[in-house]
Formats: sequence, structure tokens, C-alpha cells
Amino acid sequence: MSVVEHVREMASAGLHSNVRLLSGLLLTMSGNNPELFSPSQKYQLLVYHADSLFHDKEYRNACLPSEIEVKYKMAECYTMLKQDKDAIAILDGIPSRQRTPKINMMLANLYKKAGQERSSVTSYKEVLRQCPLALDAILGLLSLSVKGAEVASMTMNVIQSIPNLDWLSVWIKAYAFVHTGDNTRAINTICSLEKKSLLRDNVDLLGSLADLYFRAGDNKNSILKFEQAQMLDPYLIKGMDVYGYLLAREGRLEDVENLGCRLFNISDQHAEPWVVSGCHSFYSKRYSRALYLGAKAIQLNSNSVQALLLKGAALRNMGRVQEAIIHFREAIRLAPCRLDCYEGLIECYLASNSIREAMVMANNVYKTLGANAQTLTLLATVCLEDPVTQEKAKTLLDKALTQRPDYIKAVVKKAELLSREQKYEDGIALLRNALANQSDCVLHRILGDFLVAVNEYQEAMDQYSIALSLDPNDQKSLEGMQKMEKEESPTDATQEEDVDDMEGSGEEGDLEGSDSEAAQWADQEQWFGMQ
Repeated sequence: MSVVEHVREMASAGLHSNVRLLSGLLLTMSGNNPELFSPSQKYQLLVYHADSLFHDKEYRNACLPSEIEVKYKMAECYTMLKQDKDAIAILDGIPSRQRTPKINMMLANLYKKAGQERSSVTSYKEVLRQCPLALDAILGLLSLSVKGAEVASMTMNVIQSIPNLDWLSVWIKAYAFVHTGDNTRAINTICSLEKKSLLRDNVDLLGSLADLYFRAGDNKNSILKFEQAQMLDPYLIKGMDVYGYLLAREGRLEDVENLGCRLFNISDQHAEPWVVSGCHSFYSKRYSRALYLGAKAIQLNSNSVQALLLKGAALRNMGRVQEAIIHFREAIRLAPCRLDCYEGLIECYLASNSIREAMVMANNVYKTLGANAQTLTLLATVCLEDPVTQEKAKTLLDKALTQRPDYIKAVVKKAELLSREQKYEDGIALLRNALANQSDCVLHRILGDFLVAVNEYQEAMDQYSIALSLDPNDQKSLEGMQKMEKEESPTDATQEEDVDDMEGSGEEGDLEGSDSEAAQWADQEQWFGMQ
């Protein structure tokens, strides 16, 4: 066995660091003595050495000139270095007939990222022509608005020729609904697949269901499906950023922290653990740290919608609204069927008093995604900002609640409208009805506020207590409870005010600490080039 064959054997065994050392030495020897190895042997050494460098993440050094396989490896290196144009140029240089499925797949993904949709579609179709069961290529075509029927026709021959593959046409149909934003039909179709004995407890299907429930605003079922998927696959990373966000919104910050630690133990080279930790910081009101973590996640995966939303929200809450708008727009480009991307952008417009822009965007969403409870509520939210459109807001919210009486955002906005009109009894009835089949911190807190308005103090205190049991960090519930306690005990209230005056300097110290932390994380962002 020659020394080159030993190198090949180690490469096949995955001993990349060993290959790197030995091949590096042998190539140096070859450079000093060109007669030592034949051209074929030197070529093999170059390939094995480049491959070992790639696995050691030395992407620049791994770019060595060679044939098609090495060009593919070079393109991989360029993508790792965020040099997508160079990667495309390398792969474009390979004649079409010589492109393997993995080359076409990489080209398709790169074209898609660069916004070259027609070229991307062509490359994905070429992948399917060569490999009709390439499901990721199917998803790529569906995401580029290729009709589900057309995609299905490209796999029909293989579906009919292989036993137990009849589910694939239903699978394609389900994800066609996903990419057209028809969440209800997508959920129903995937549920029908998931219930089949052959596909029951499939982690990918459960993850898709969880994501669809999230998009539909059904956070309870979304969390349930994420938990089922996680139990089946303890090393699951995909979708955990959305799961962490949902837990953080519910005030389950300890669970979010534990989830982040678990994900970091699995891999810190994915965006998800950084996003989860960022959600923990954001809902702990540590916005500068959330900004840093979101930026780190984007560095690892520039297509992470959840990372863009996290960074955008942090920027907005830090008063950097124009920068936030850029991130929300990019999220919309990547996920045009996700309502939360539009919600973030509209919140930025409202924060900067750009009501006209917010109204245009809300109307576009309403027309594009259809008249459902979510789009109706989003449009109503903007209408509530303008006294002229208050009645329109009321009509839209009534329509939303007719479709989904339990949709929390619609209930909250309708309660806000009733509060303005001082129709507290109507508000109490609305909130009691919404809480009949679900428990939510915000709804319990608002019900407490309405009960105070009608002098039902004891029950109001009970509602604030329930809200705080659901989210111990809900400041407004805590303030409502403290206000009631002060009103019930004037003497105690006076004493508390005296104590507050004495501790005023301590509060200022906390604020200074927050500024110090913000400066610290801002420095880190600058260091990593994230601002």
C-alpha cells in the first residue's frame, strides 16, 4: 500500500486532522522533489488536503484549484466565507451537463438567496430530474411559487413505481398550502398525514405543524407540538427558536434559559440557540444584549427569520426604529406569508407616527393573505391609531371575533376599544368569554383593570394574582395589584412612599447599571462588526 493510499484510507475513515498533517508534509516533499509522486497521486493529495482543511474550517486555505469536485468544495468554502457571488461564479463555470445533483442544489439555493428566482427554479428542476425524491428541492420550488400540481407531476412516475409512496403527493399538497399562506388547509393536510400509521410521530411533520399553529396564532397547540417533537428527538434544533420565543412570550423565562443551555450543548454553530438566549434577554428587558445575540445568530444564518425579528424588535425598543425597519423588511422578503414579520414593521411605523405607511402595509397584508382573524386584527390595530377610523376598527374586530372568538390579539384590541368608550361591563363579558377555554396573563390582567373600574376590587385582585402566576414578570399586573393595596391601606401606602424616597438612590444605581450593561454589549457589537 502506497503512502497516498494510506492518506485515502484515513480520509475515508474521517481522520481529517491526520490527513491534513500527513498530506501537508507529502505536498511539501512533492514541491521540493517533483519526481516523488505521479501527477495522479499529487492530484489526489491536493484533494484530500483541501477536504481536510474544509473539515477543519480553514476555508480560505481549502480553496485549491482542481476539477469539478474541488470546484464544488471551493464553492462551499466561499459560502462559508459569505462570498456567495464567488461561489456562484465557480459553479457557473461548470458546464451544465457536468453538474451533479449536489452542484445544482447548491446553485439553486445560492440563486434563491441572491433573488435570481428564474435561475433558482431551473436548478431545482434539474435536481428533481436527476433525483425525483429530493424533497428539499421540492420545498425550494414551492417556496418560489411553482404550483403544487406542476411539482407533483415531476415525481409522479417514481410515486407510481415504488410501493408505500402514495403519501408523497399529499405531502407536496400540504407544503404547497404552507407556501401560499393557507395555514388552515396546510394544518388539516399535515394532520391527515401525521395520523397515518406509517408517518405517525415523524419529527419533521410535528415541527411543521408546530410552526403552522404558530403562524395561525394558536400558540397553545404550537407549544404542544414543539414539545412532542422535542420528546421524540432530544437533539432537535430546527424550530426551537420559535419555541423559545413562544415560551418567552408566556413569561416562562426559566424554561427559555434551560432550552438555550441545552441547544448550546448540542451546537453553537446554529442560529437557534443564540435566538433563544436573545429571547430570554429581550423579555428580561435587556435589549442591548438581545441585539448582540440576534446579530450573532444572523452571522451564523443570514436567512434566520426569527433572528431578524429578534434584532429588529431589540432595535425598535432601543429607539433605533429606522434600523429596525430594515430588519423587518428583510424578514418579510424571506417569509412573505408570516404575519409576525408584517406586525413588526407596522409597529415600527406606528412608533414613528407614520400612520399612513402603517395603513398601506396593513391593507396590503389584508389583501395578500386574505380576510382572516389575524389580518383583520392587524388592520384594526392601525385603525385604532386614527380617531377617524375608530368605527372601522370596531367593525374589523367584530368580524375577527366572529371567525375566532378565542383569538387573544383581537380580544385585547376589542377590550382596548371598550375601555376608551368606558363600556366596562361589555369588556368584562368579552374577557370572561375569552377566558372560558383558555388562560392568558394579558387577558387576566385586563379583566382585573376592568373589574377595578366597576369597583369589584376583590375579584380584580384575584385576576391580577392569576396573571402573575402565569407570568411573574408581568409588570403591569404587579402595578395594578400594588395600586389596589395602597388604596386599601392609606397608612401603609404613606410608609411605602417614605421607603421609596429613602431607596431612590438605589433605583438610580440600577439604572446606571443598565446603561453600563448597554455600553458593554454595544462595545461587543462594535467588536464583532454587528452595529
